[in-house]
Amino acid sequence: MLDWKKRTHTPESPTASAAGSHTAPAAKGYWTSLLLSRAVIGLVAVYLLVTLILGIYWSREPDLFSVQQNAQEAIQREGRQMVVGYTTVETLEQVASTLLTKPGGYLSNDRLPPGVWLDNMPSWEYGVLVQVRDLSRALRKDFARSQSQSTEDGDLARAEPRFNFDNKSWVLPSSESEFQEGLKSLNNYQRRLTDPNPNAFFYARADNLNNWLGDVSTRLGSLSQRLSASVGRVKLDTTVKVETFAPGSAPQLEEQFVETPWLQIDNVFYEARGEAWALSHLLRAIEVDFADVLAKKNATVSVRQIIRELEASQAPLWSPVILNGSGFGIFANHSLVMANYISRANAAVLDLRQLLSQG
Repeated sequence: MLDWKKRTHTPESPTASAAGSHTAPAAKGYWTSLLLSRAVIGLVAVYLLVTLILGIYWSREPDLFSVQQNAQEAIQREGRQMVVGYTTVETLEQVASTLLTKPGGYLSNDRLPPGVWLDNMPSWEYGVLVQVRDLSRALRKDFARSQSQSTEDGDLARAEPRFNFDNKSWVLPSSESEFQEGLKSLNNYQRRLTDPNPNAFFYARADNLNNWLGDVSTRLGSLSQRLSASVGRVKLDTTVKVETFAPGSAPQLEEQFVETPWLQIDNVFYEARGEAWALSHLLRAIEVDFADVLAKKNATVSVRQIIRELEASQAPLWSPVILNGSGFGIFANHSLVMANYISRANAAVLDLRQLLSQG
C-alpha cells in the first residue's frame, strides 16, 4: 500500500526549485522599473509645473514708468546738464532696454520652454520694437539734422539698423546682441549731446515732429483696422483704381470680407498693447523736449489727449484669455475695446499734425 503521508511531504523537485529562484529577481526588476518610471514622470511633472509658473511670471507686462523722473535720475548719475533732446533719447533707451531686462528677458527668439510656448509676450515685444524702430529712424533722418542736405549723425546711423535686425534671430548673432549694440550707439549720441562742447544735435522743430507723427498715425491706423477685424466685417475693396458706372446708376464697388484668424486675435491685441505702452512713454518725452513748439502751436492739449487714450489701453486685463464676443452680444470683445482707444488716439494724432502744419 502506498504511504500517502510520506508522498505529501516529499521535497520539491529540482525543476520547481529553479523556477522559484527565477521568480524573485523578475519581481525585483519589475518593481525597480516601476519606481524608475514614476520618478521620471514625477520629474517631468515638476518641470512642467516650474515652466508653467515661469511662463505666467514672464507674461506679465512691465508697468508704466515716469519719463521725467527717469531722465532726471539718469542725468544726475552722469553729472551732466539737461539739454533739449536728452529726455527723448533717454526714454527711447529705457523703452528699448526694457525688452532685454524685463522678467524672462527677450522672449521672441526663445527655442526652449517656457519661452517657446508663449506667444502673447513676443507679440507685445514686437509692438514695442516697432515704435523703437520708428523713433530711431526719425532721430537719424530728422531730429538730429538741421536740414535735408546735412550729414547724418554717425552713432544714429549705426543704431537704426541694429534695431531693425531680425527680431527672432537666436544665434550668430542673436537679436539681443544686436539690440545691445544699438543701445550703445544711442548712448554715445546722448553723451555727445550733453558734452560742454557738443558735436551732436537735436532739432526740436515742428516739421521734424510732424514727420514722425505721420509714421505714428500710420501705425495706429493699421492697428485699429486689424483689431476691428477680430469679428469679421465686409470692407470695400480700395484696390480699384478706376471706377466704371453706367449713366444714371451708382458706381459698383467691390466688397471683401476681412477677418483676423482666430489663433491670431490675441497676438494682434498684445501687439497693440506693446505699441501703446511704448508710444505713451515716447510722447511724454516729446512733450518735454518739444514744449516750446507745442505751446506756440496750441498743441499741448492734443499731445496729452493722445497720451490719455494710450495709457487707458494699459488697464489691467482680468480675463485669462482674449475674449472675442461679436456685435452687442453678452460676451465682451477685448479687441474692439482696444480698437476704440487706438482709434481715438489716432484721431488726436491727426488733429495734432494739423496744428503743427499751420503757420
